[in-house]
Amino acid sequence: MTARSSLLLALVLLPATTARPASTQDFELTVATIMRGPELVGTEPSSVRWTEDGRWIYFQWKPGGRPWHEEPESYRVPARGGSPEIVSDAHMDSVGPLLASGDVSADRRWKVVSHDGDIWLIERRTGSMTRLTATGSAERSPVFSPDARTIYFVQGDDLFAVDRGTGGIRQLTEVRKGPADPDDPEPEGLAGYLEAQQRELLEHVRREAEERERRETEREAREAAERQPVRIDAKERVFGMVVAPTERWALLHVGREAEEERQTIVPDYVTESGYTRPLEARSKVGDRQSSARIGLVDVQKGGVAWLDLSPDVRIDPADSAGRPAGEHPDLAMADLVGWNDDGSMALVSAVSFDFRHRWLHLVDAGTGEVRTIAHDYDRAWIGGPCSFCAGWMPDGRSVWFVSERDGWAHLYTVRAEGGEPRQLTSGQWEVHEVALSPDRRRFWLTTNEGSPHEYHFYHMPVSGGERTRITGPAGFHDVTPSPDGDRLADVHSYSNRPPELYVLQNRPGAAMTRITDSPTAEWKSFGWVAPEIVRFRARDGTMVPSRIYRPTDLGAQANGAGIIFVHGAGYLQNVHRGWSSYYREYMFHHLLAARGYTVLDIDYRGSEGYGRDWRTAIYRHMGGKDLSDQVDGAAYLAAAEGVDAERIGIYGGSYGGFITLMALFTRADHFAAGAALRSVTDWAHYNHWYTARILNQPQDDDEAYRRSSPIYFAEGLEDPLLIAHGMVDTNVHFQDVVRLAQRLIELGKTDWEMAVYPVEGHAFIEPASWADEYRRILELFEENLGALDPR
Repeated sequence: MTARSSLLLALVLLPATTARPASTQDFELTVATIMRGPELVGTEPSSVRWTEDGRWIYFQWKPGGRPWHEEPESYRVPARGGSPEIVSDAHMDSVGPLLASGDVSADRRWKVVSHDGDIWLIERRTGSMTRLTATGSAERSPVFSPDARTIYFVQGDDLFAVDRGTGGIRQLTEVRKGPADPDDPEPEGLAGYLEAQQRELLEHVRREAEERERRETEREAREAAERQPVRIDAKERVFGMVVAPTERWALLHVGREAEEERQTIVPDYVTESGYTRPLEARSKVGDRQSSARIGLVDVQKGGVAWLDLSPDVRIDPADSAGRPAGEHPDLAMADLVGWNDDGSMALVSAVSFDFRHRWLHLVDAGTGEVRTIAHDYDRAWIGGPCSFCAGWMPDGRSVWFVSERDGWAHLYTVRAEGGEPRQLTSGQWEVHEVALSPDRRRFWLTTNEGSPHEYHFYHMPVSGGERTRITGPAGFHDVTPSPDGDRLADVHSYSNRPPELYVLQNRPGAAMTRITDSPTAEWKSFGWVAPEIVRFRARDGTMVPSRIYRPTDLGAQANGAGIIFVHGAGYLQNVHRGWSSYYREYMFHHLLAARGYTVLDIDYRGSEGYGRDWRTAIYRHMGGKDLSDQVDGAAYLAAAEGVDAERIGIYGGSYGGFITLMALFTRADHFAAGAALRSVTDWAHYNHWYTARILNQPQDDDEAYRRSSPIYFAEGLEDPLLIAHGMVDTNVHFQDVVRLAQRLIELGKTDWEMAVYPVEGHAFIEPASWADEYRRILELFEENLGALDPR
């Protein structure tokens, strides 16, 4: 009998009672049951919105027990709480403007919104609605004048104004694509000679020429007095336009698609027609990228002055590895933040093409001068939670913004005239969301202050100072305040409780009233655990946070084997006390623990929630510290949890699949088997906006791409590998694993297999696909990690 056969026999002989807690359960802990997913736990309440009068809360939701393919439905509940009621599509159409976001007048009486392409005016106290436009074109971005008598909006490429009282509409700009028509050239050569001769010899010709020139001079004078058109390139399109409250100026944001950019094609094989359908997906990192620019439009006279938003910055050669040094970085993005209340200044944000610089600029409406008031620089890349959050302070003479300049995402203010920014929050925690209260006296913050594993809602005076925590229970809180700020709609979850909608008063210690109840009774009948959060010491001394699932948590005996789960996205947090977005894996880990496996789920370097240094630790080397954290996690399992170091498996999807491949290809002595799902195999084939931040561009930094891409290390495969991928994945393309498969074939590797899913994209949808994939993962671990005599 082989060693593997004996392990399988021992597994078969284990008592079935180790697969669940001792108490009577209605829930069957199997792969097929777990992968029913939303049929068990529902979908979390989303698109939470208040009516403008604060009387009702609307949201999308699907409770458990519904078929997996059914879409969430619309619900509403009174602000005081109660049972949610389903509302029809017709009802949602009738209240749509009341639920749309928009601009509120200075006296707080009116709100203006764009809904289904038309502009609606809402009286906030009564909820009465008036439709101001009804056209075949889409109107968008409505804002009030300071006295709320005029509403400005964008239609097509132009700015318009509508009088709130009369309904009269004026066009304020005329944006034209392409250059102006050129003047007729002066005749030259023989034509010029003959024309001059005619004027010299014939009075009739001279008289007609003089009259024509007089009329031309008068026309030019009239046109000079009229509003001039705004010229943009023929290949540009208007992204947005924001008018100053004075109606004197507007900021124009235009973009240009990349020329000669190649789009990858993903074939869709399972179609109604029977013919393969090509899906246009995206370009690859390093390909030509789109560009944008911002101009200051003179609304009265016309014309536009294009703003220089990338000041001369000399890049330190010591920091330029993989990136060409330069004096004048191009822009990766520019954003219109908005005007101050009196329309004298506009706030604009810009990020350099190499992602290392972020500027906050003020545009002087009187002169068009651009003045930089804040500049952030990161040797890796600008990022972090709320990394591009900024806005005007209530005084209109200072600006707030979020920055990682002290190593953590915190709130700062800076005066319009410049100077050193003032830090309002500090500590080893992060600000994730920022808003001003309706009375503009307080900041509303969502942070992980107190613990990196929880997120709570706080109040803080606009001047800074002590923060007051509003939400009480441990876990995650995603808060939507009522329009008047008095009440909160809170989607709250805990490690072993899916997100539910609650309502409460917006004050400390307020009682929470639950609105939704998502999971089925079947799911609730099981003893789902809140996994313990542990920290292990990495090789560089860093303490790495992890969730651990022990067999004893499930009333089972340990079988001596361990499994490491690697979350996806890279910059994502999965070690926390909220409901995991990987909730199927959360349940799967219960199944593994019930079968005797100890499971470790690590927030490795590069994950969200732990500050700038943690976030950027993977710069120019994905598969470096993020991978060594998995290896050190395996060592922790052996040293602290009694796991056999020779019987540790690893699996994950997307970025987690990439790490799994790197683990089996480059750290084979630490892992006995692995399952790589929807994996990036070569970063030179992923998208630009994610990859270029971390690894630069492949044509500029070949070293970073070679040491970070599993396909270059495939010869290191020694242990069993499962590769699983959706064939219509438009994010990480199926081509990634096809290329890797060819590489493995050419290397003569045999201990691997591939499972393909013809109708699945990056995020699987159908329970049958989920169940097939995780059945294969379970079989991989059972066959290769096995179960020794229980202990």
